[in-house]
Order: sequence, then structure tokens, then C-alpha cells
Amino acid sequence: MEERSKKPTRGRQERLVLVVAFPEVQLLDLTGPATVFSTASALLGSGQTGYRVEIAALRTGPVKTMGGMLLHATTRLDRVREPVDTLLVPGGPVTVTPDAEPALTPHLRRLAGRSRRVASVCTGSFLLARAGLLDGKRATTHWASSADLQRQHPRCEVLADRIFIRDGRTWTSAGVTSGMDLALALVEEDFGRELARNVARWLVMYLQRPGGQSQFSVQLASQWAERAPIREVQQWLPEHLREDLSVEALSKRAAMSPRNFARAFREQVGQTPAKYVEQLRVEAARAALETTRQSIKEIATKTGFGTLETLHRVFRRSLGVTPAEYRQRFSTGG
Repeated sequence: MEERSKKPTRGRQERLVLVVAFPEVQLLDLTGPATVFSTASALLGSGQTGYRVEIAALRTGPVKTMGGMLLHATTRLDRVREPVDTLLVPGGPVTVTPDAEPALTPHLRRLAGRSRRVASVCTGSFLLARAGLLDGKRATTHWASSADLQRQHPRCEVLADRIFIRDGRTWTSAGVTSGMDLALALVEEDFGRELARNVARWLVMYLQRPGGQSQFSVQLASQWAERAPIREVQQWLPEHLREDLSVEALSKRAAMSPRNFARAFREQVGQTPAKYVEQLRVEAARAALETTRQSIKEIATKTGFGTLETLHRVFRRSLGVTPAEYRQRFSTGG
């Protein structure tokens, strides 16, 4: 029987994933990654060592989460003595406050020292940073809190527009559901790509997103122009990527002079028309590589790059991989 068709079965779970809980924790930050790890263990079967997920808090018992649901912490942080494979710190709105949960700090420092790797989900990065665990490291967090993280912890380099980031043995991820992408990456590191993909299939996750992927699509990440002619061009672009999208052509559609259009577009959207169009084309090419069996040459044509060489060059510059490498790693086999 192929691995992806197996139903989860219980197996030995010996890699300790210690998930930190505290009042007003974001429930999905915790349960999403925990489900990925437990599913990976089940798919491995009884003959292989998987993960053991434990919820730890300052005291055992119920922990009220954001939204009012209760978790049960089975482990006290001060009583953890065994080696920890993965120390996972979820977030929650309370963590952004500079003096939030000060009692956690010494425990995080101590446990980080006995953990193979340390990870955070969403604003759990603030708790890692207060413990000094992000000093001199690159990190990410929820897009709405990235400026606060950088301001409060200037010794950390915050990259706001990333799904997750690895810096040495420290991993940080963006908001909420990106914690599952991070957990899949950790499973892949431990057991290989095939198991991570099987976990994603079992959980009906559309795609294991790469860490360097933007937290948003191009149109969500960019500003919408206030001026109607430019906004209408933005709305028109995604369905017309094969057409001539030069400044001259776009300015004609907006009934503006090329010079005025280019200036107004940059002022209102935050980037040049050429850069915006390139990002839309990269996004469309990535989607085609992930979900279709079209040839790379055909994708280059359909997304407006024209030639395979141009698509290759832009992918190398934007994503650090070739289109073929990207497909091999992230295709869902559509």
C-alpha cells in the first residue's frame, strides 16, 4: 500500500515537541502545528520513531485561550528535564505587549538550551525575542506586528513579508496558519519531503508553502490606487499577462501620458509599473508550476515572460531557484 493512502495509525512518538501555553494564547497557533506533528507520527506507523507532543505551561491544568476555549497543560515548564527536540512557542495578541508573560522568559531561555531547535508561530516571536533568543537573527511574525517586533527588539532583523524563516536552529513563522507550513518544513527536515507532502494531503492542505513566499498575493500586498484609472488597470492586469504591458500600453489604457502614468502609479501603488507586472507574472507562473503539468516553456508564454530564458532569469533573481527546481519542490502534481 502506498504511504499516501494509509490511514493514520499510532506509533512510538519519541521526539519531544514541547508547546508552550499561556493565558490568551491563539488556539490555532498551537493546535495547527501539533496536528501536523501528530499526523506525521501516525503516518510513519509503529515501526518508526515519531513525535510526542506535550503542552507545557507555568502550571498544569486548564489554560484559557483567546476566544475562551480551554486547553489542558499536562506539563509544568519548570519540571521539564528531558531533552527537547522542538520547543514551539505560539502567539496571541497579549504577547505584543512589552511586559507580557514575564514569568515565561527564564523558562524559555533554559529550555532553548536543551532543545535541538526553537520555533515560534505568529507573535510567539515576541516571547522568543524577550528571552534574547532572536538577538542577531533574522525572524518574521504576523504582518500586523512586524514593525512592533523590530522597534521593540532592534537586535533582531525582522523580515515582515515571509511565511517562515530559519536562522540556524531558530525558526519563526508568520500569522496563525503559517505555523502549519513551518511544522511541515520541520517534518520534511526530519523525515523527508514525501512524508511532509503526505501529511499535507491527509490534512487537505492545498500546498506546503515555501518559507520565502510572501504572506500575501501581489494584489493583497500592494496598495490599491486611489485614482480610478490606475486602480482599474490593477484590476485588469491579472487576466491579461500575455499582452503588451509596457508603460506606454498601460498608460494608453488609463488615458494618461506615459510619464504621468508612471509617476502616478509609483506614488499610489508603491512600486513601478514594470515591477508590479513582473510580480504578477511570477505569481501566475508559480501557481502554474505548482498545480498544472504544462511545460515550463508554455508557462513562460502564458504568463507573459515570452521566453524560457526570461522566466529562468526572473525566477533566479526573485526566488533563488529555477522554474524546474521550484516545480520539483512545490508541485502538487495537478
